[in-house]
Amino acid sequence: MQRLALFDLDNTLVDLDVAFRVWVEKFAEEHGLGREGIDWLIRLDRDGYPHREVFFRKVRERFALPNSVEELWGSYRRRMPYLVRCRPEVLDGLVRLRVTGWQVAIVTNGTADNQLGKIQQTGLAEAVDAYALSGLEGIRKPDVGLFEIAAKRCGVTLAEGGWMIGDNLTADIAGGRAAGLRTIWIDRGTWPDADHQADHVVTDALQAIEILLASSEGGSS
Repeated sequence: MQRLALFDLDNTLVDLDVAFRVWVEKFAEEHGLGREGIDWLIRLDRDGYPHREVFFRKVRERFALPNSVEELWGSYRRRMPYLVRCRPEVLDGLVRLRVTGWQVAIVTNGTADNQLGKIQQTGLAEAVDAYALSGLEGIRKPDVGLFEIAAKRCGVTLAEGGWMIGDNLTADIAGGRAAGLRTIWIDRGTWPDADHQADHVVTDALQAIEILLASSEGGSS
C-alpha cells in the first residue's frame, strides 16, 4: 500500500468546536443576545445544523436580526479562519509523515473561502502536499471524486490504496472505504454506539499520525 494519507480538516486537524464557541460568544456580545442566546446557539449547532446557511436562517428568525442570512453567513466565513488553531505538534506530525515519504493531503467539505482561509491561517497549507475542497471542486465527501482529486494532486492515484483520517463516519470513514482506503476514525464522542468499519479508532489526530508512522516502519503501509 502506498504512503498516502488524506486528512479531514474540521475537528480532525483543527478543533472547530473550540473556535465555534469563541465565535458564538463574540456574536452574542455584538448582537446583545446574552447568556441565554449563547446557550441557544450552541444547542442549535449540536442539534444537527452544521450547514451554516440553514443554521443562520434559524438564528435570524429566532433573534429577529436585521441582517440577511447571507450577511450573517458571510461574516462567519470571514471571521472563522482567524479563530481556528492547529496545534504545533499536529503540524510537526504532518511534517514527520512527509519526511518519511508520505504524501499528505486535506480533503474537506465546506465553502471555499472559509476552508481555504483556515488552511492558510493555521499553517496547514505549508504542512501538506495538497488539498481538495468541496466548495472549489463542486463535489462533497463521501463522493469518491473528492478523494481522487486529492490523490491526483499528490501525484498518485487511489488504485494503490492509502489512508483516510477523519471524525465523520459517513463523509470520512464510509467515503474513505468506498475510495478503497484504510481508515482511522477520530472519535469525538458525537456518534455514541455507532456501528463503523474503521480500521482504527482514536481520539486525536496525533494518535492517527503515530499509527501511520508505525505502519510504515513495520512495512505494512
